[in-house]
Amino acid sequence: MGVSGQIRVVVAKPGLDGHDRGAKVIARALRDAGMEVIYTGLHQTPEQIVDTAIQEDADAIGLSILSGAHNTLFAKVLELLRAREADDIKVFGGGIIPEDDITPLKDQGVAEI
Repeated sequence: MGVSGQIRVVVAKPGLDGHDRGAKVIARALRDAGMEVIYTGLHQTPEQIVDTAIQEDADAIGLSILSGAHNTLFAKVLELLRAREADDIKVFGGGIIPEDDITPLKDQGVAEI
């Protein structure tokens, strides 16, 4: 994780959701706040997202999920990060995520929703 310099964030759209306007708005806001952003584009698998984060020496991964698959997708990304000994990379996200799911996601290791 590259904490000594500029914060590096991978912003990703996992799964089959084809709407990326929100992810692009977040990516722009993070850039405007001085962070380096790597936007992976649409239809990324958890494996692709984790691979990118590790290759790019990211400090965080931001997931934008509108499809309702947030519980599965966040869990898989966190599992892969642990398996690759990269669980120091923070995971956060947003999208259409019911309020009742926020605490369980945080309990699994999601930094913020």
